[in-house]
Amino acid sequence: MQLVDIMQNPSRYRRLGARQPKGLLLVGPPGTGKTLLARVIAARLKLPFFFASGSDFVEMFVGRGAARVRELFARAEKAAPCVIFLDELDALGKSRGSGMQIVRNDEGEQTLNQLLACMDGIDTQGNGIVIIAATNRYDILDDALTRPGRFDRVVRVPLPDKEGREKVLRVHAKTTRLSSSVNLARIAENTEGFSPAELSSIINEAAIMAATKNAESVTQADLEEALRSYKVSRGKAGLFGLGK
Repeated sequence: MQLVDIMQNPSRYRRLGARQPKGLLLVGPPGTGKTLLARVIAARLKLPFFFASGSDFVEMFVGRGAARVRELFARAEKAAPCVIFLDELDALGKSRGSGMQIVRNDEGEQTLNQLLACMDGIDTQGNGIVIIAATNRYDILDDALTRPGRFDRVVRVPLPDKEGREKVLRVHAKTTRLSSSVNLARIAENTEGFSPAELSSIINEAAIMAATKNAESVTQADLEEALRSYKVSRGKAGLFGLGK
């Protein structure tokens, strides 16, 4: 919300010497909605949204990955102001290792160096380009990439608590025909440690089960059966008390 305000009302901040954050790094487990957050920021700003995954830049041929980074930033400069979103940043920005590292990946280093150079070339006072990236492996990112001046903000995107899980379930249940007896708070209570993506999957699986039985709506029994099956298939039964 603060980033959106800074980009929409830059004079409010510039009068005190503040500058727009160059990069925003979203860190959290898979499925917590990091990509969705980036899209929401771009939508609130009403700006073009450039999406790229870190794996898109991993190439066998030396120089090709760096060229793709240059192409991405060149397109963004033409469309500025805009938002660049880099998913799976760990695939692109892994630490270059210590001095004891003997075997070095020249292509990976060239690509990372090109990204660093492109980020340094962003003018935070004028062109209105902001970079948002996401990773679930912050610990392996290169220090030169995560330092302030490149990624000025690190935002933790954690797994939701019970109240958050219930809200997520209600969002995904809006397009599902639920029985009046369904108690989503009970499902939220029994899904500790679940990501929003997993909660969405449970709602969908319950709807599939109900449709298979030609039911008129999704019942509490369908939701609990979908949850039970998910815990077994993902090895979470012992962690969350499947027998209860």
